[in-house]
Amino acid sequence: MLAGHAVRGAAEMISVQNSKYGPFRGAWRGPETSPHRTVFHVALVCVLILVGASFGLSQEAPSAPAPRPSVAPVETLLNQGKPGEALAFLQELAAKDPKAWGLEAKFGKAHFQSRQFSLAILHLQTALQQNPEDLESTQLLALSFYGAGDYPQALPLLERLGPQLPKGNTDAPYLLGICYLMTQQPDKARRTFAQMFSVAPDSAMAYLMVGKILVRQQLEDRAVPQIEKALELDPRLAMAHFLLGEIDLYKRNPQAAVAEFQKELAINPTVWLVYWRLGDAYVHLENYDEAERVLKEAIWLNESSSGAYILLGEIALKRGDSGLAAGFLERALKLDPQNYYVHYFLAKAYRNLGRTAEANRHFEICKSLNDKQNDERNMLEAVP
Repeated sequence: MLAGHAVRGAAEMISVQNSKYGPFRGAWRGPETSPHRTVFHVALVCVLILVGASFGLSQEAPSAPAPRPSVAPVETLLNQGKPGEALAFLQELAAKDPKAWGLEAKFGKAHFQSRQFSLAILHLQTALQQNPEDLESTQLLALSFYGAGDYPQALPLLERLGPQLPKGNTDAPYLLGICYLMTQQPDKARRTFAQMFSVAPDSAMAYLMVGKILVRQQLEDRAVPQIEKALELDPRLAMAHFLLGEIDLYKRNPQAAVAEFQKELAINPTVWLVYWRLGDAYVHLENYDEAERVLKEAIWLNESSSGAYILLGEIALKRGDSGLAAGFLERALKLDPQNYYVHYFLAKAYRNLGRTAEANRHFEICKSLNDKQNDERNMLEAVP
């Protein structure tokens, strides 16, 4: 549960009135999106909620007394993934017995599962004042601070929890490393990730690993020195130049991206991904002949990726060959039917070919996919 990926830093801003119990483009185009995917971030909000299982949140502090029966049904509802019903039950219980044992801890857990991190923090802090040995509430408090983007508060809790977790648990070390990065402690972060992935802490791979994670955290400027240090230690380190090229492409510097991708190919000439991204950089430079050449090489290495077909379709459209474009894009559609750009460029190709009904259908699908992506993005951006 403490898992995989960081939620973009932010707590949910939920006002508490009267009482603290009261109401209350993953696109294929590099420059238009960060190297990490928007969908990735949406999934991470859900991941935080699931982290509890792998983090061992079922454990209760040995010294804690057994919960009274009045609170017990809440745990059943939470285990069933029904935090809303659990909160309603708890609010009724609080009105009758505001000092019921375990009430604050269960309120905190229910708010956490509801992604209401600010309220979860409020209740979990009170629960730990009542029972400082409550391991589950300590874990949830760490996760709530993390989900709220309050890394300085999450960090000491994660450090303290580490020795108490089962051996082999990888979620806590990952989030601990993220907290080190977010609190400007890159050396500690590198050592944490190196231990997690079984590489030497001062190796080129350890520095590259930190660079990759910083890119995923949308901290590209901080990633560059880490990647450059990795190349200083090992000038032929695979995928280091590729990652620098991705950053250049994201920053709308396709000429610099071309140089980095070419350096990567000199080291690592069999990775289709590098040819695809190099083709994208050439498209941005309007060097369509070179783009077409390397994109075909990407397809020869991997026929199952839609990205190269989409770019070839775009190139054909720019050259006025809508029939050829439609062929490339229809192939891409079979590989990636949910890709916004496939439908967009295919609609343009069909419109140019006079296939108006099909063009309109793909424009509608394109609009629907765009609205869905915006909804997912807004769900995160609403969290300040």
